[in-house]
Amino acid sequence: MFKGLGGLAGLGDMGKMMKAAQEMQEKMAELQEGLARTVVIGESGAGLVKARATAKGEVTGLDIDPSILVPTEKEVLEDLILAAIKDAQAKGAARGAEEMRRMTEALGLPPGLNLPF
Repeated sequence: MFKGLGGLAGLGDMGKMMKAAQEMQEKMAELQEGLARTVVIGESGAGLVKARATAKGEVTGLDIDPSILVPTEKEVLEDLILAAIKDAQAKGAARGAEEMRRMTEALGLPPGLNLPF
């Protein structure tokens, strides 16, 4: 009756595979939640401008040293803010990639496997 499914032994393997997929999905959800709580700091202008972001890339705050709040330097300040945000986002992306690499290794998956699929 189940010839096309590889017999009953094949069904057991399928159950194991489904359980492993469910575990991986749970670990992915935990990782995503952790990245949303992880804060990274991006800097520019030798630390005069700092941007806080989650490891998922959501900018949550800015810290600007008052010494650079000169009206004639508006464009410089804008550039420093953008640079700090980009730095924070890059650090967040790197942190996320590192956590993903650790998770795939812990699950015994091959290196370089890009998750989520």
